[in-house]
This record gives sequence, structure tokens and C-alpha cells, in this order.
Amino acid sequence: MRAVVYDRYGPADVLEVREVPVPRPAPGEVLVRVAAAGLNPADWRLRSGQFRFALRLRFPFVPGADLAGVVEAVGDGVDDVRSGQPVMAMQATRTGGACAEYAAVPREHLAPAPAGVPLLEAAGVPLCGSTALQALRDRAGLRAGLRAGQRLLVHGAAGGVGSLAVQVGRALGATVTAAASRDAAALLRDLGAEEVLDRGTVDLTRPPERLREAFDVVLDAANALSFRHARALLTPGGTAVSVNPFAERLSPGLLAPLRGGRRLRSVLVAPRAADLAVLSGWLAEGTVRPVVQRTLPLVEVRAAHRQLEAGHARGKTVLVVDPVLAGLVPGREVPA
Repeated sequence: MRAVVYDRYGPADVLEVREVPVPRPAPGEVLVRVAAAGLNPADWRLRSGQFRFALRLRFPFVPGADLAGVVEAVGDGVDDVRSGQPVMAMQATRTGGACAEYAAVPREHLAPAPAGVPLLEAAGVPLCGSTALQALRDRAGLRAGLRAGQRLLVHGAAGGVGSLAVQVGRALGATVTAAASRDAAALLRDLGAEEVLDRGTVDLTRPPERLREAFDVVLDAANALSFRHARALLTPGGTAVSVNPFAERLSPGLLAPLRGGRRLRSVLVAPRAADLAVLSGWLAEGTVRPVVQRTLPLVEVRAAHRQLEAGHARGKTVLVVDPVLAGLVPGREVPA
């Protein structure tokens, strides 16, 4: 099979598309024929060596966390998925493996793909959607029906995590304000933001009076807002959540409730079948929809990484692994 592989840390040039053996599903695993693989900023950061001291890779390494495809085979002990079933999955960061024609995925890391949504689009959801859900529900405590009128600010709302966080926040009952560049305003309103703040004109490090202590939750999806600045935006008892998994460790003394009980939390996303099932259900209902900014064939993986590394992403970049499967809408017959 074809797979993206790299043998050392480095720039995008280290990425190659090679022929490698098809993995065999171990007990508790599912072999997925991959239709498309979503890319995330963590992919280029991992490849460049930024995480080498926290996450040491075993080379040669096949990158990628997000994928959607159809079940090809199952390992021993898996009896609740069937061959040909459309699924979406999230691999652990250290494991990778999504950017390939086949991937062996732990059963607890996948869920049925959403009905009515092409696999190409579903492939852009698992990691970013799980991050948004775990950040807002688990770390910030947002719950639909728990407390009406909770106000959420999503900083960096046009990116992969941010665009899904706007929608997940609404699904969890919050009134959402999005902060992003002006050219993303129409998109974010369409996704459900009540208000969009232009980051070019509204300085959240020196917020206007109307934004001070205005939000119950602040999600920094861009990893660009310090807790000192986020705290000024929070109501007493509010919570700031950072997508930087080390934010709490890097802020000694800020873990305990501070003035007014304001808290800092970080999110280290984990693959969970239950969360993927929640996201799949929302996608099928139309409560949440992926924002796919660009699609590229697998052989253009170097260009895709360079674009990610340049920043200013709106939504997701998705690699098309199998063009026929990528267009599959679950509920129709799987192409031969």
C-alpha cells in the first residue's frame, strides 16, 4: 500500500510517499481502508521535532491522526463493526498511521461515520472535534440544559478547532462570541456565532469595557492568549481553557482558583469512541458541520504541510487517499 513516511525529524522535505506493507489488525483493532486523512497543526509540529522530548517517535513513522474510510477487516475480539461499514477514527498522536491507504485502528478509537456526510468531510472532524468537545464539556463544564445563557468566547475561531468549537459550544447550550480575522466573519456567523470580534480592531489583551468579565468560558483555540489576558474577560468563577496541553504546567500558582475563582485549564485530547459517536451524531443531524478549506491528493503531502506551517488556516486541510471512497456518503453502497 501507499503511505506517507518519514525517517527523521525535519522540514516538509522529509515526507515521502512509499510502498509499505498493509498492517494486520491486532486483537481489538480494526483495519480501515482509508478514504481521506485530515491534517492538523500537530502533524507538522511533530514532524519538525518540536515535541521530540515529550513524544519520541519510532522511525520510519507514518503520520496522521484523523481518518475516515470503510472497515476492511477486524481483529480478534471485535464483534460490533462489520466489513464495509463506513467509519471515522482518531489515532493517538504517537501512533499516527492515518496518512496511508490502510490503517489499523483500536476499536475504542473509532465510531460509525455520520449518515449523509461525505467521508472526505468526516475525515476533518475527529481530532479537532474531540478537542473542542473535551475542552468545553470536560474541562470547562459546559452542559446543555445545565445553566442557560452561558457565554463562550472562542479565540482563534476560524481554525480547525475554533470553527468546530463555535458549533460544539452552541450544541452545549452556550451563547457564542467568536474572535477571528474580519474575512472569517460571515463563515462564523453561519456556523452559529452570535457575535464576531475582528481581531484586527479588537485587542483582547486590552479589552473594551463591554467585554470585561463578560464570558463564563474563554477557549483559546489559537494558543495565543495568555491567562492574564483571558482572566480579564472571565466572569467570577469562569474558566479559561487552552489547547496548549502544557498550559497548566507552565503557569505555576494559577491552578488553584484565583481572584473571583477564575480558573485556567488545558486540554490534552484523547481518542474516545464515545466522543466520536457524539460528534458523528451531531454531524448527521446538521448540528455540526466540518469546514474543509482545502483538499489535496496524498502525493501532495509536502505542500499540505507547508501550508499548515505557514498558518492562517480556515478550517481543515484534508488529504484525499482514495478519490472514489472520499466521495462516499454513508448509506450508499461502498464502491468496489
